[in-house]
Formats: sequence, structure tokens, C-alpha cells
Amino acid sequence: MDVKSAFLNGYLQEEVYVEQPKGFVDPHSPNHVFKLKKALYGFKQAPRAWYDRLTEYLIDNQYRRGGIDRTLFIKHHDHDIFVAQIYVDDIVFRSTNKTKVDKFVSVMSSEFEMSMVGELNYFLGMQVKQTSMGIMLNQSKYAKNLVKRFGLENGKDFETPMSTTLKLDKDEKGKSVDQSLYRSMIGSLLYQTASRPDICFNVGLCARFQANPKESHLKAVKRIIRYIKGTHSLGLFYSFDTNDILVGYCDADWAGNIDDRKSISGGCFYVGNNLVSWSSKKQNSVSLSSSEAEYIAAGSACTQLLWMKQILKDYEIE
Repeated sequence: MDVKSAFLNGYLQEEVYVEQPKGFVDPHSPNHVFKLKKALYGFKQAPRAWYDRLTEYLIDNQYRRGGIDRTLFIKHHDHDIFVAQIYVDDIVFRSTNKTKVDKFVSVMSSEFEMSMVGELNYFLGMQVKQTSMGIMLNQSKYAKNLVKRFGLENGKDFETPMSTTLKLDKDEKGKSVDQSLYRSMIGSLLYQTASRPDICFNVGLCARFQANPKESHLKAVKRIIRYIKGTHSLGLFYSFDTNDILVGYCDADWAGNIDDRKSISGGCFYVGNNLVSWSSKKQNSVSLSSSEAEYIAAGSACTQLLWMKQILKDYEIE
């Protein structure tokens, strides 16, 4: 569902004044200002005021706020669970009981002007396909637009995002390229990693050279985009046939970065057999041994697992 004029529903906690709009100035009091009763679009206070109003209303209606994710609201009753995730004025919700869904719609509609969108098929560039076996997430439409945006729709497809023999460095003797174009490509690819763990490492590697990109770096980024062109339909499948066991895997190379000899940690985390989180990140310090690099990677993986464990407690999954 979508909340119409969401920011107009927030109550301000401080006094805010605005100038009279141009063309609507009172000729008798041209130097007067308006004192606002509610938040307006464009105000820094508006998102906070809206979230505070919505949170107060949902808590009053016996919905519990998530302990880790503060935009998550949950309601348990017997063996049923209701979950609502808030993203500014968009609300994605689901329940194991149809009655709970209808109740939520009724509660929200009685207080706010709502627009019902229906079953979730597309959200923030993510395509969602729901089947009897599970849920498929991908960014196929976003990927096609990305390829077209950078004029690579007629380029050759690649079977891998990066050559295994390629070792990128600062390439200080190389020819510089347009920084704006390079950064735009990296930004677009970083959003693509939301459903594509297979490009996470490669995009992270290329992102290190945004300050002074060279032709060799641009060539590597274009290869990733051409790889996406041929694999745009790939995504993540979340099976209903699973369990609630939390599992994490981590690894690290040693001194893999040519420029500063720092190591790179990688990890992936599952709930049952469903991949829910992944990472590829350069370590903050230089490891003096491969054991130290592995230890740092294991430490960051445990941090992620503990955070995920706390999130699962919000869903009453131990």
C-alpha cells in the first residue's frame, strides 16, 4: 500500500516558520510569516515527523516495533504472524492469516488516506515473482536499462564478470577517463548487487578507483555490464522448503590488493538454504599473515551472524 501525502501527516515537535509563497503574499502584512502546524514536503523534519506519527499510531494498535530494524512492525497471535515493512510512504506487508491482512488495511485506512497497490510484483527496482514453491527476486528490468543507459546493448556478452588473470591497481601511468561517467557506472552497479552476489566482489574492486579512474578500470567495469547483459534474468530464489537454521561462511585472501597489500574478506549468510546476506570488503588493516587475515574475516562474519540472530528474534525465530 501507498500512503497519500505521507509527509503531510507528520506532526512537528518544534516551531517552524516559512515565508509567504511568491504570488500569495498578503499585501497588508508582507513581512509576516506562517507558523506550520504540520510538516511539508522538502523539510528536513518531514520524514522524522511522519515516522514518529506512524509509529505511535501502530503501537497504539498493538503492533510491535522491531528491535533492530526500526521500520519493521510485527504482530503475533497464537501461531500467526503479521509483518509490515515501512519505506517512507510505501508499506509492504504480509501475514500467515488473511484476516490479519484485512485488519491492517482497515486500521491504516481509518487513519490515513491509503492507496492499495495489490500483490507485490515490483518494488524499488526489484521484480518479485511469487509461486507455490517460493519467491523469485531479480532486477532484470533494471539490468536492461543499465546496459542501454551506457550504450553497451550491442557489445559482446561475457560469461564471467572479470578475468581470473586480471590484477587491477591504480595504473598511475594509464590514461585518465571521465570521472562522472565512471562513478555513474559504479553507482548503478552497486544497486545491482542487491540481487546479484556474483558481481559483488568485482564491483567493489572497481569502486576503489573512482577518485582517478583509468582506461583499464573503465574496461573492467564495461566487462561487468556486458556480463550482466547476458545474465540479466539471474536473481535469488527463496524456497518455502527450508528451515530456520542460521549459517554463515567466510573466507579471505592475503595481501590481495596490489596497491596497499590489504586483504579482502568475503562472506555469505543463509537462513536454512536461502541466501539472505553477502559481503565482499577490503580489510581496514594490513595482515602480517594469512592466519591474521582469516581471523579478521571470521570476526566480521560473526558480527554479521549475531546481528542477523537479533533480527530473527523480532520474528520470534530462535
